[in-house]
Amino acid sequence: MSRLFSSSQVLGSSGSKMASFGKVTHCIFDMDGLLLDTEILYTQVTQSIADPYGKKYTWEIKQSVMGMQRDEAAEAIVAALELPLTAEEYVKISTERINSIMEQCQLMPGAERLVRHLHQHKIPIALATSSGADSVEVKTKNHQELFELFNHKVMGSSDPDVKEGKPAPDIFLVAASRFPDKPAPAQCLVFEDAPNGVTAAIAAGMQAVMVPDERVEEDQRKHATVVLRSLEDFRPEDFGLPAFT
Repeated sequence: MSRLFSSSQVLGSSGSKMASFGKVTHCIFDMDGLLLDTEILYTQVTQSIADPYGKKYTWEIKQSVMGMQRDEAAEAIVAALELPLTAEEYVKISTERINSIMEQCQLMPGAERLVRHLHQHKIPIALATSSGADSVEVKTKNHQELFELFNHKVMGSSDPDVKEGKPAPDIFLVAASRFPDKPAPAQCLVFEDAPNGVTAAIAAGMQAVMVPDERVEEDQRKHATVVLRSLEDFRPEDFGLPAFT
């Protein structure tokens, strides 16, 4: 059953464990908004496309498309903002602008520490992002050493095996199937920031650690196994993983 905790509830005032979760052996990470601070850049790009038409890219629209594959998100944004563009035209414009600024993106708090910790302790880790391979290459350009630590990367917008984007479970099931030892879904722990991603993880039969934007409402967090303010608050031992030293 899903549980909803703030990070203070997970850790407890004295740092003692207050919740029991299923033991896992493999970890799967989303990228945008979870490992890399890209969401503000996506918002800037989308608003720059909407500005000439007097449209506002609201948080409600943004939240509804977070985690979607590129083409699906483009269709949804064009429809929601009633832009006089085709989805293909939107993708072309947005891709050019995103590629020009995404090299600036920084790591989210706690991301590098956690990824390096799991790798050091030989916990298999994979990336499962809705971005395409070309986009991932741009975003990770200044963080290549860290992203090379992942066993493999599943990039939904360019991976033919990912038939449906989040909130469908496809991307996480594909990511799990590509670990050499083929873990069962219950052995996998997903890290996500977006409601669509959490829904996909739970649908895949996996536990989900959610690190949401503070604007995500409580009813959009309720399906997560645990909700944290930051990856810095994650306690690996709660899921049977090696503790930080």
